[in-house]
Order: sequence, then structure tokens, then C-alpha cells
Amino acid sequence: MKKVSVYVPENAAIEAVTPAYRLFKTANDFLKAFDKNSLFDVEYVGLKDYIATNDGEYSVKIDRQIKDIKETDLIIIPAVFGDINEAIKANEHAIPWIKKMYGNGSEVASLCNGAFLLGKTGLVNGKKCSTHWAYFNQFREMYPEVEIVDGAVITDEGKIYSSGGANSLWNLLLYLLEKYTDRNTAILAAKYFAIDIDRNSQSAFTIFTGQKDHNDKEILQTQNYIEKSYQDKLTINSLADKVDISQRSFERRFKLATNNTPVEYMQRVRIEAAKRSFESSRKNVSEVMFDVGYSDMKAFRDIFKRVTGITPIEYRNKYSKVVVEK
Repeated sequence: MKKVSVYVPENAAIEAVTPAYRLFKTANDFLKAFDKNSLFDVEYVGLKDYIATNDGEYSVKIDRQIKDIKETDLIIIPAVFGDINEAIKANEHAIPWIKKMYGNGSEVASLCNGAFLLGKTGLVNGKKCSTHWAYFNQFREMYPEVEIVDGAVITDEGKIYSSGGANSLWNLLLYLLEKYTDRNTAILAAKYFAIDIDRNSQSAFTIFTGQKDHNDKEILQTQNYIEKSYQDKLTINSLADKVDISQRSFERRFKLATNNTPVEYMQRVRIEAAKRSFESSRKNVSEVMFDVGYSDMKAFRDIFKRVTGITPIEYRNKYSKVVVEK
């Protein structure tokens, strides 16, 4: 029997708490239906007997407090609700326990922005980790020793796992279920919960808003200019000249401020514009390509797929609000 401890954080997001508990409980039902033994002993664990979630909207009854748990096979850390720093402080007493359990052989999996609690343990220093795309920059700033994986739905670092944003947590849970049981059980669970199994990127769901939480006025000026003039032919030299900075210094400062090179930033802005156009217009791929400043179809397609994880046509057919031709 594999012990699964779903840690219910103080300031938890209820939408991330119940899926893990329900999935592994339901997997037991599937196994019993096929005359197999139940495999998972699933419980809610926490710092006290009742945990308020979603700013007090819900309350979860805890099966065992973590001070009473000496061993477990898997710890799942769901997402937190509200301010990240407040959530970390509220859960600071759980951090040593997670580290101790990991040292004793437990596996640890974070869901969505539960990665911030995982990051606080130091267990992912020098390792890959994912979280919701909206928290990438904050995570990088708080945990520079961790390799945040842009756009990854799940990461697997041996005994440590993480998932991307929101409903991507289901993909990690199904991944773990398949690892502990078999492919057929995972597929059955995916069908039961209507989850797209094996989705491996959240890039298509990312909304690029630029990294502007910095104090470099010239770089901020350049960012605003790029976002207004992305259709034009922009060069690194012309952008540097516009703010009267040498090209070498400009590239260094731009990367430091935004965590993107100027070229990467221009690409992200243009692809974001292309995504919005596909979602709201009847324009074909070529028209959108020219509108956002590209003239080479192969280059546009390659960059679009690298940023979103799917081709322009796939994105258009998937997200357009109007009928499109394949």
C-alpha cells in the first residue's frame, strides 16, 4: 500500500487540494473493479485539524497533523491562494517536515504555485521546476538557484515533481498514477475525469505581458516602443540608438531587466499579437504573419511553435471564435 499525503497548506486553493485526493481514491475503485487490491492509502495532512482555504470560503478536515507523520511515500503540495509571501510564512512550519520526509525516502510533488513551498525547502536547488506561467518571474526572483522551466506542464527530477498552472496539475497526477500503476489505469482515470492525458506544455495558454518590474527607464522605454511598433522592421542597433545606449550595453541591460534578449522579447510580443489575431479574426496564417512583422513563413511557423508549443494553424483551429478552414 502506497501512502499518499496530500498536504493542505494554510491559505490553500481548494481547486488544487481535492483533485489529488479524489484521483488516487478513484484509482482504488478502478483497481477493485478489476479484482485487484487497492494500492493507495490517501489522506489529508496539515498543521492543524481544520484548514481554511480560498480566504475562508471552504474548510478541509485534516486526517492527521504532520507532527504525527513519521513516514509516507508521496507528499503532494497543492497550490496556495492569495499572496505568495504570506502563504510561505503561514506554512513555514511544514518546510522542515517536507525536507525530513524527503530525506527519509518520500517523493514530493508540487501543484501549480505550490512550487513556491517546494522552492522554500531548497530541495529543487540546481534542479528543474515548473509553476503557473503567471508566476515565472516571481519564482525566478525568489529562487534563483532553481531552473524554472518555461512552459512545462510537469517536471520529473527523480523523487521530486512539479506541475504547471491551474488544470495542468491533473497531468502530473495522471503521470504519477501511471508510474505507480500502469498505462491502462491512467487512461481510464483520464477518461473518467475528462482530462487530456500526455499534454506536455502550457505554452499555448501563456499570456505574455512583458517583464516590467524593474527600474531601468531606458529599457522600459524600449519595451513600450517594441509593443507599439512590433509590425515595423526593428533592429538591435536601431533600438539601442533610440535610447542612446551602445549596442553591447543595451543588450546586457535588456537581458538583465527582462530576462529576455531584445530579439526574444520582440518575438514574444509579435507571437502574442498573432495569437490575439487568430482568436478574434478570420484572417489566414499568411495575413496574420505579415500583420505582426514577419515575411518568412518558415521562420514565423518555427518561432510560433517554439513559443506556444503548437503550429499557427493548430492554434487558429483550436482557439478561434469563428469557423476556420483546416
